[in-house]
Amino acid sequence: MRLTVRTVATALALGFAVYFVARALWWIQMPALPLLMLVAIALYVAVIVIAVLADATRRVRMPLWAGILAMIAAYAIPGMVSFALDPQHRAAPFATTYIGAMGLLAVVCVVRRRFVIGWIVLGELAIASSSFLGVLVALELGLVGSIMWVVVAQLLVLFWDRAIADTERLAGIQRAVSAWHATQQVRQRERRLRTQYALAVAGPVLSRTVAAHGMLTDEERLSARLAEGRLRDELRGASLLNDAVRTAIEAARRRGIAVTVFDEGGFDGVDEQRRREIRDELATVLTGVEEGRVIIRAAHDPNVAVTVVGRAAGGNSSDEDSVSLWREIPRIAAAPGAAESSGARDSSPAGGGEAGGEGPR
Repeated sequence: MRLTVRTVATALALGFAVYFVARALWWIQMPALPLLMLVAIALYVAVIVIAVLADATRRVRMPLWAGILAMIAAYAIPGMVSFALDPQHRAAPFATTYIGAMGLLAVVCVVRRRFVIGWIVLGELAIASSSFLGVLVALELGLVGSIMWVVVAQLLVLFWDRAIADTERLAGIQRAVSAWHATQQVRQRERRLRTQYALAVAGPVLSRTVAAHGMLTDEERLSARLAEGRLRDELRGASLLNDAVRTAIEAARRRGIAVTVFDEGGFDGVDEQRRREIRDELATVLTGVEEGRVIIRAAHDPNVAVTVVGRAAGGNSSDEDSVSLWREIPRIAAAPGAAESSGARDSSPAGGGEAGGEGPR
């Protein structure tokens, strides 16, 4: 059996209860009403067991009905014991056992988080014992000890609850620190991967540029521009990329299309399955792009995850760009019927934007 604070406290309470019951049965003088005395002892045994064990496996706080029963017992038992004895025998050791017994009951109520009921039980005990024995005699025969027990129990419970609250707060701080460390480790690993990717992409180009003293062929210049674009994409919008998207972007750049990628948190809160679907859809959109400039942006938006805007030369005198592609990929996959009815807003009329105007949302 695993020992816990609760099991130890329960064993102590029941052990003291057995001690008080044994003292109450050790009659030095025969009670005038022995049956009433036995009924009082039996009532105490039932009440203390209920107070200690009632609903104790599920929660610490005592049920209200058990607390009310404890208050009734604290009112009845001192009177029953006193009326069962002759007045000259009420101060006998076995006769005053109820003072310690009711003090124990008050302590149990306090420990089980029924503070008001515990103090009411103690008050009933003080009034009853002072009435039958006198204030000074009651204090001398154990009332002071019962009061001290309840006071100490109240302080211990308050300190214990404070310690538990502090422990939970410290545990929460520890979990937050551990999560922060884990996040930092992930970020460090991601930075290492990005660095390795940058070296893999730009290393050969840089080595060739240094070896050729900057005298590159047209194919090598194109490779350098593509490497630069890939590095910018990895820095600005790594979460938008997978192999298919990278391939589609590189193919578009080889066709002479300027592609810009911005990740501003559009994937925040989107599950990984939906992210894969969005990337696949983005790769499909980029495959058929023929415009002169494409901007891919994942901005904070409650409905749209990624916006793709294509701008082409308008051919007018001011040489302004016109928006010829506008594709919004939603954060949540649309139903087939809704997708067909909306048409996904793939394009907009020419003249809808300027070359230096605002990008997509």
